[in-house]
Amino acid sequence: MNRRIAGALRLLAGLALAVTVGIQIGDRAVNDAFDPWEYFSYFTIETTLLTIAVLISGATLALRTARDPVAFTGIRMAVLTYSLITAGVFNLLLRGQPAHGYAGPDWPNEVMHVWVPLLLVLDWLLVPGRPALPWRSLWIVPVFPVAWAGYTFLRAATSGGAIYPYPFLDPATAGWGSVFGYIGALLVVLVGLGALAVLSSRRMRTRGGGVAEARAVRA
Repeated sequence: MNRRIAGALRLLAGLALAVTVGIQIGDRAVNDAFDPWEYFSYFTIETTLLTIAVLISGATLALRTARDPVAFTGIRMAVLTYSLITAGVFNLLLRGQPAHGYAGPDWPNEVMHVWVPLLLVLDWLLVPGRPALPWRSLWIVPVFPVAWAGYTFLRAATSGGAIYPYPFLDPATAGWGSVFGYIGALLVVLVGLGALAVLSSRRMRTRGGGVAEARAVRA
């Protein structure tokens, strides 16, 4: 895929995703169901905002440069893992669960939990100009999820009531052992997805002729 074409597609996807978030917020506001503190506390929403930033930044890079910086690619890799984990959690654990309060239209959730993860996978595999990542870049992956989990428990403790964005994080459901088990398992999966992304970047770069670069980033 030509990088300029990829840049235009990234820009369109980022803007479309931003519009999707705006429509969801507008729908909730019209129906008197928009609580910013609640809405922006969901991992999916925060991941979506990160995805919008990565897509638009990636579009600018693709339109202006022949290669993406290693630092940006590391962040892009991390956001890819977050999007994939939200897709897995939603489709395996939350799909079909009754909504608490106003549900709203289904299609924004489908965009965020199905189509965006697929788009990011295709973007990772097909868009040229991605450098090979060093293995040490995996440290980026757990930083945001751990910070988000800490914020979530602090919010629940200070809100006057146990408010958790997802039922599997609520210790009243199955106890703290279950909560920490879920968190640990999700972190392992996230790092595993990141490792697959790093491995694919190194192998594809080597097959494309970047043997020297692949050796340079070996860590």
